[in-house]
Amino acid sequence: MAAKAAEEIEKITLNELMTTNGNGNGHSCPASAKAENDDSDEDRDDGGGNVEAGGPETAKKKKKRKPKKKKGGANGSKTQTSPPRVLVSDFFANGQYPEGEISEYRNENGFRTTNEEKRHLDRMNNDFLNEYRQGAEVHRQVRQWAQKNITPGQTLTEIAEGIEDSVRALSGHPGLEEGDNIKGGMGFPTGLSINHCAAHYTPNAGNKTVLQQDDVMKVDFGAHINGRIVDSAFTMTFNPVYGNLLAAVKDATNTGIREAGIDVRVGDIGAAIQEAMESYEVELGGQSIPVKSIRNLNGHDIVQYSIHGGKSVPIVKSNDQTKMEEGEVFAIETFGSTGKGYVRDDMETSHYAKKMDAPNVALRVSSARSLLNTITKNFGTLPFCRRYLDRLGHDKYLLGLNNLVSSGVVEAYPPLCDVKGSYTAQYEHTILLRPTVKEVISRGDDY
Repeated sequence: MAAKAAEEIEKITLNELMTTNGNGNGHSCPASAKAENDDSDEDRDDGGGNVEAGGPETAKKKKKRKPKKKKGGANGSKTQTSPPRVLVSDFFANGQYPEGEISEYRNENGFRTTNEEKRHLDRMNNDFLNEYRQGAEVHRQVRQWAQKNITPGQTLTEIAEGIEDSVRALSGHPGLEEGDNIKGGMGFPTGLSINHCAAHYTPNAGNKTVLQQDDVMKVDFGAHINGRIVDSAFTMTFNPVYGNLLAAVKDATNTGIREAGIDVRVGDIGAAIQEAMESYEVELGGQSIPVKSIRNLNGHDIVQYSIHGGKSVPIVKSNDQTKMEEGEVFAIETFGSTGKGYVRDDMETSHYAKKMDAPNVALRVSSARSLLNTITKNFGTLPFCRRYLDRLGHDKYLLGLNNLVSSGVVEAYPPLCDVKGSYTAQYEHTILLRPTVKEVISRGDDY
């Protein structure tokens, strides 16, 4: 989910240890989602498969390599539809999803790659890792479709619903039956923040905003399986003048990913991100404008069913000595701006989430009690937006929703904006700090 403002973050104790199963060499899978290949021994050439021309064995016939067999029979030939509607599980009949980008730990943590104890830990909980990989595959296929199909002239509502319907279809969780969205589907609402608005904007019912040719739109959405939220974001532009702004933010995010690791201090990561980000300038209207890191937005850790776990990853230099730890999951996201590099709450709120530590208070507004029951049964502590309540058939809920917010049961996340006239961009990936390696679970061929 698009970053949490620094001053709002509360430290909490994390007791979730992520242990995973590392299989093979990892990278992204394109939107067509080819089924995983499993080469049998007979598929591989024997030792001397290739014979030099003119050698003593020239007369021997070369052994032909047999085609790789795809698991799942006819499923191997499946292709994704447009818009995406084919379950990702149909492409991976063996139930094993592609791993993300794998990076070995460096320096004093270099031993982890081959250490038998760490390798054992990495094999202990394959279900945890596979749930993340399934969610990541959903995210990749949906976003790659979105990147090809989002164009100026579309309404933000049309764009948001296109992404969300696709995530629900590919995960197999439409979210209309009670409790279904808690099993899988949308990890949080689709953020479509435009120009000076950096984060937390999605259209409410009746919104008629239309995407324009010169807009800079951040597309930030999450997919989850069993509460394992994959949080990834990208920026779309249709005018090449913003190229350096996007390049700055993409470089900064990749820098943060590279620097992240077990026992690394988050303040050091922030310093590296800022240095990368602020080495860029963008020329707009004949003026050369430095790109600034938005200093009060951060990356964050993710725990099961909670998009903001309690730790933050600054994107500017800081004295924060908090360390990343083995088993943690982080959203590394950076924001660049041509404005002041500082955001404030602005515009109409659309994002909400029930607090993990919500107090048990007496709710005097009857609609608030009914609404809380709906939120608990359909979203738990996953973020939601007003459109999701409309979709479930709720109406006239604003009084009850505001009562839940004022009672401290539900957190409101208003849009976060820099000064008007400025432009902001965002890139984000989810990383898993496995015992043996770092896995960029949401990495794809696109970014």
